[in-house]
Amino acid sequence: MVKSGDWNLSVSVESKGEETISAINSTGFVQIAKVGDLQNGTMKQFTLGSREILVARIRDKYYAADNICPHMGEKLTNGRLEGTVLTCMRNDSKFDLVDGRVIRWTDWTGIRASVSKLFRPPRPLITYPVEIEGDNILVQI
Repeated sequence: MVKSGDWNLSVSVESKGEETISAINSTGFVQIAKVGDLQNGTMKQFTLGSREILVARIRDKYYAADNICPHMGEKLTNGRLEGTVLTCMRNDSKFDLVDGRVIRWTDWTGIRASVSKLFRPPRPLITYPVEIEGDNILVQI
């Protein structure tokens, strides 16, 4: 680990031979992407260590969350983004990227929905604070 001003820089080599470079500032934020990596109204997956993080840009504001749906484990970047509402393609679960709250757990109805909630009760999407520093997108994990 190398310390440079307010940043701690570390380089690790993954088992596949790929390097993961992390820059962590003094407040615990990690550089995950560049501002130019995302257009307004889009989302992308970024890998941070062993975590898959979804980063979205909505009206020039950035949001970060786990990329795995807490309901059935689908990658959320395969879903739809409408404003700050993220919809899972597998079961139509909907989450608000602002705070991770569940808008709709599933589009199932009747007994199927009741049974689903017994075995997999609604859980919010894990979200992370985001800061922009220059052209870097920083996420606090």
